[in-house]
Amino acid sequence: MSLPAFVSYLTFEKKYSKHTVIAYERDLKEFLLFCETELGIVDFKEVKYAVVRNWIVHLVQKGISNRSVNRKLSSVKAFYRFQQKIGTITALPFSNHQALKVERKLQVPFSEDEMLAVLDSIEYGDDFEGKRDKLIIEILYTTGIRRAELVHLKLVAFDARNNTLKVLGKRNKERILPLLPGLKASISTYLLEREKLEIIMNPEFLLLTKSGAKIYETLVYRVINKYLSSVSPKVKKSPHMLRHTFATHLLNRGADLNAVKELLGHSSLASTQVYTHNSIAKLKEVHATAHPRNKEQ
Repeated sequence: MSLPAFVSYLTFEKKYSKHTVIAYERDLKEFLLFCETELGIVDFKEVKYAVVRNWIVHLVQKGISNRSVNRKLSSVKAFYRFQQKIGTITALPFSNHQALKVERKLQVPFSEDEMLAVLDSIEYGDDFEGKRDKLIIEILYTTGIRRAELVHLKLVAFDARNNTLKVLGKRNKERILPLLPGLKASISTYLLEREKLEIIMNPEFLLLTKSGAKIYETLVYRVINKYLSSVSPKVKKSPHMLRHTFATHLLNRGADLNAVKELLGHSSLASTQVYTHNSIAKLKEVHATAHPRNKEQ
């Protein structure tokens, strides 16, 4: 069974993140174990759609959500498409399968007032960690970059002369983002504190821990959750919600959808359009309150 070859394909050809590759591998092992223990199938080439359907029923009966079932099936599909690509199989066992229906979750972004409060009204501390924590929030909100992109920002990515930040996105795609004057000033102030660290173990990275190592994703999540909790009652407080907030606030203020797409680093406009739902809701509110023909004012 060519699982190692599939993992290498995801890692080096598709350039998926380590987290994504682990998830694909886990889903696939779960599927193959089901085939072997429940149906006695040990060769993945013998799998037909009836087997896939039995697995889907098995997952649903276990209480797995439709969204999670679809994600797991995507992993299995990717494996079989890879096998077809290298000639191991000729036909896919799920060619006529339709994804399970899922309810679209409307994520509620932070309000402009909440973001104003977290950036201008909170005491972060005058030390290295205080300046770094505020900078983490400010970068995520004013650039819309992903958490993984933030963690891997290089020191040389900051171009003070041109007011830009070079970001390495998914599949090693680079994009150059403009910096607001306030963010440029915050980065410069942080760098002065960074120079005072006694030991710097990862000097090539922009954001460091107080011990001089590169920051990590859990640290970013803790920072977001800690400070946003003091200004917002919203349940979901995560780095991705700041990315969602960034896009929503731009669109609410009339930004062009294609421009937001480029800022976010999306490969297709469809990925960006998920952020328009809140903007449409905002437009409806403005329209209802401002139009003279609305008799319910």
